[in-house]
Amino acid sequence: MKRRLLALMLTLLVALSLAACGSKSEAPAASADMAYPMETEMATNEEYLGFDSGSTADRGAAYPTGQKLIRTAQMNLETTSFEEAVQGLTDLTEQMGGYFESSSVGKRNSGRWAEYTVRIPAEKYQSFLDQAGALCHETWRDTRQEDISERYYDTQGRLKTQQIKLERLQTLLAKAEAMEDIITIESAISETEQMIDDLSGTLRHYDGQVDYASVCITLNEVYKLSSVEEVPDSFMSRLGKAFSGGWANFTDGLENLAVALAYGWMWVLVLAAVAVVVVRVLRKRRCKVQKADDKPEKPC
Repeated sequence: MKRRLLALMLTLLVALSLAACGSKSEAPAASADMAYPMETEMATNEEYLGFDSGSTADRGAAYPTGQKLIRTAQMNLETTSFEEAVQGLTDLTEQMGGYFESSSVGKRNSGRWAEYTVRIPAEKYQSFLDQAGALCHETWRDTRQEDISERYYDTQGRLKTQQIKLERLQTLLAKAEAMEDIITIESAISETEQMIDDLSGTLRHYDGQVDYASVCITLNEVYKLSSVEEVPDSFMSRLGKAFSGGWANFTDGLENLAVALAYGWMWVLVLAAVAVVVVRVLRKRRCKVQKADDKPEKPC
C-alpha cells in the first residue's frame, strides 16, 4: 500500500513539473504572436526599437584593434641662408606628401624669421623631422602623441547604433498608418539623422588628426649658428670649454653692441653734440668765476 502511494506521489510530481515547463515555453510564443500597438511614446522608445544606444554590447563586437594616435611636434631651426632653407623645407614637405596649413614670414633687426604649421602623413612623420633637422641647424625639438583609440571607437560604435536605429525607424514609418504616429516617427528620424551627421563629422575630424601629423616649425635667420656641444666629462675639458665660451660670449657682446650702435647712430650723434655743449658751458662758467676772483688758473 505504501509503495503504491509513493509511486502515485512521484507520478503527480512529474506531471506538475511537465505542466510548469510547458506553460513557461508557451508564454513567449503567445507574446510573440500578439500585435504590438503603435502608440506615440512607443514609436520613439529605443527599447521598443530593440536596443539600447548607451550599451556597448548592442553595438556589435568589442572595440577593433589598432591604436589611433595624434602626433604633434615643434621645432626651432636656424640658418645663415634663409632663402635656401625656406625652399628646402617647401621641397621636403612636397616630397613627403604633406602641405602647409599655415605660414608666416617676417623681418626684424636681427634677421628674417618664418613660422610654419606643416601637415605630414603619419607614416612619414619621423622621417620628416629627421630630414628637416638635418636641412637646417636644429636647436630644439618637442614631440608628443595622444592616444584617442577609446574615444574614436566609442564614437564609431555610437554611429553604428544610430544607423541601425534609423533603419528601424524607417521600417516603422513604412508601416505606420495614423498621422500622429507618422509625425512622431518622422521627428525621431530627423533627430537621428542629425546625430549621425554629428558623429560622422567627429570621426572625419579624428581621421584627419590621425592620418596627418602636425609639425610647427620656427625658422630664424642668424649670422652665426648657435653652438650645440656635448658637455665634457673631465674638469680640464670643462674649464677649457668655459674659457672659450666666455671669450665667445664677450666677442659676441661686442659685436652686438657695435650693431646696436650702428642702428642707433643718430642717437649717438645727438648725445655727442649734447655732451660737447655741456662741456663748453661748464668751461665758460669756470672762466667767469676765475675772472671774478682775478686768479685765473688756465687761459680761457
